[in-house]
Amino acid sequence: MSETQVNENQTPQFYLTEDHHPEHSTMLGFWLYLMSDCLIFAVLFATHGVLGRNYAAGPSPADLFDLKIVAVNTAMLLFSSITYGFAMLQMERNARMETLFWLGVTGMFGAAFLALELYEFYHLILEGAGPTRSAFLSSFFTLVGTHGLHVTFGMIWLVTLMVQVKKYGLIAENRRRLMCLSMFWHFLDVIWIGVFSFVYLLGALV
Repeated sequence: MSETQVNENQTPQFYLTEDHHPEHSTMLGFWLYLMSDCLIFAVLFATHGVLGRNYAAGPSPADLFDLKIVAVNTAMLLFSSITYGFAMLQMERNARMETLFWLGVTGMFGAAFLALELYEFYHLILEGAGPTRSAFLSSFFTLVGTHGLHVTFGMIWLVTLMVQVKKYGLIAENRRRLMCLSMFWHFLDVIWIGVFSFVYLLGALV
C-alpha cells in the first residue's frame, strides 16, 4: 500500500483542537470600537460647534441651562468612575462580594446621572425648548442624548455583568468583560467632561 494513501480507519478532523483565539484580541477589538465611537462624538461636537449659536430667535444657553444641576450631574458621573475603579481593585484581589458592592454603587451613581438628565430634558421641552425649536437645541439634544443613550447601554451591561459575576464568580471571561466595561465607562466620563465644558459652560458663560 502506498504511503500517500489515506488510511481508511483514520477519522478526518475538521476543527482545530488547540486554542486558536488570539491573546488580547477582545481588548484590541474593543479599543477599535471606542475609536469609532470617538469619531461619532467628534462629528456631534463639530455639528454643535457650527449650529450652537443658531437660536432662531429662541432661547440661548444662558436662558436655559441651570449650571448647578449640571454640576451635580457631572459629579454623579465622575463619582461613578471612581467607584468603578474600586470595583476593579477588588476584582484584582479576587473579592467577589466587594466587587459586586462597588459595581452596585457605580450603578446607583449612573442611575442618578440619567435621572437628572431626563429631568433636564423634561423641563426644557416643557418650557417650549424642544429639539425642533432651533438648530442649537437640535444639536444639543442630539449630542447630550447620544451620550445619555451610551450611559443607558452601559447600565444594562453593568447589571448583566453583576448577574454573571454573582453566578459564575470572577472567572477569566468575566474579568475580561469587566475590563472592557471599565474602558467604556471611563470613556463616557471623558466625553461628558467635553460636553460639560464645551456645551454647558462655554454656552452659558460666553
